[in-house]
Amino acid sequence: MSNLHAHALMEFKAAGWLDGTGAYRDEMQAAICEHVLTLLKVFADEGHSGSTAPYAVNMFKKLAMFEPLVPLTGEDWEWHEASEGVFQNKRCSRVFKQADRFNGQAYDIDGRVFYEWYTDKETGEKYKSHYTSRDSLVPVSFPYTPSTEYVERPSEAS
Repeated sequence: MSNLHAHALMEFKAAGWLDGTGAYRDEMQAAICEHVLTLLKVFADEGHSGSTAPYAVNMFKKLAMFEPLVPLTGEDWEWHEASEGVFQNKRCSRVFKQADRFNGQAYDIDGRVFYEWYTDKETGEKYKSHYTSRDSLVPVSFPYTPSTEYVERPSEAS
């Protein structure tokens, strides 16, 4: 068993996903954990060092989340027509352009994400509720590295 495998199992237990005997408490969580253990085995077998491991993990995370590795260029080959007159970036699905928005300039639909704090009336626990709206659309210039600004909006209960 690799150090990564042992570390993962220890973290699964700390998260409450494993019981005292090492059995998973939930079938769906078990499936996810087993998939992650498979990925960790492949990663461990590659023999990364302290300098290549973070590089590989960052690259894998970006690609697995369908994020671009380098800034978008806005060149014609990056676009496909998602619907009539609406073009979506092939490298980053959250970036669009169309003639009747922002004077044809590309925009990021997740450029701004809003959140509000809510308090559970029974437990008193606070949590955030995230959402997007028309105000989330942000015009972009190329080269563009997708980013999101998180903006707090006061809840109506405040």
